[in-house]
Amino acid sequence: MKKTLVLFTLFIVPIVAYLFFASGVNGFTHLPTITPQVADLGNWHSLSGDKVSLDQKITILGFGGTDVLQNRGNLFNLQQKVYLRYHEFTDLQFVYVCPIGTEAAAQSIWTAMQATTDMSRWQFVFATPEEIQAYHKQLKLQGQLGANFGTPDIYIIDKERNLRGRTGEEYKEGYNTFHPAELSNEMLDDFKVVLYEYRAALKKNNNATKREI
Repeated sequence: MKKTLVLFTLFIVPIVAYLFFASGVNGFTHLPTITPQVADLGNWHSLSGDKVSLDQKITILGFGGTDVLQNRGNLFNLQQKVYLRYHEFTDLQFVYVCPIGTEAAAQSIWTAMQATTDMSRWQFVFATPEEIQAYHKQLKLQGQLGANFGTPDIYIIDKERNLRGRTGEEYKEGYNTFHPAELSNEMLDDFKVVLYEYRAALKKNNNATKREI
């Protein structure tokens, strides 16, 4: 009897625990849509001079505000906790929308981060305050931009331009970059779900192609 109990504890309990946690708030297989089909970015200029689009990219979207340089610690938190781990993923981009006039500040932040990391998948784009307010409004979020046209929150947007997050009692539309623990926990958990979705879809499409061949 004791041997059976020990075997049950060693093998069955961990499996049950895994199934319990895997059926958590997002099921680890799908992250709900908060706002479907958000608008693409306008013809706003970027530091690189390239046109930046949300189409067919998993995008981590932020709003830097006029005091982006003073709040650069938030961006460094995001770089350290998320960007460093996933910047080699080809279908991923980090995009910060900032008011026109903050180009020099954004460039200094980008240059400082580039000193330790390949920052080619991190873009700053610039628009007028009115354009930024209008763009943020169409995201249909509960949170608002501050008086400086920025927010510490960042958002996950999938390849179809759907803004993703948590619904229900644990509603979450954005992730606060001021808190490294929130990036390491909630944000990474949800981001991994979106990555899992696309990897699963890619694998399914590859298998379907092989069957056709």
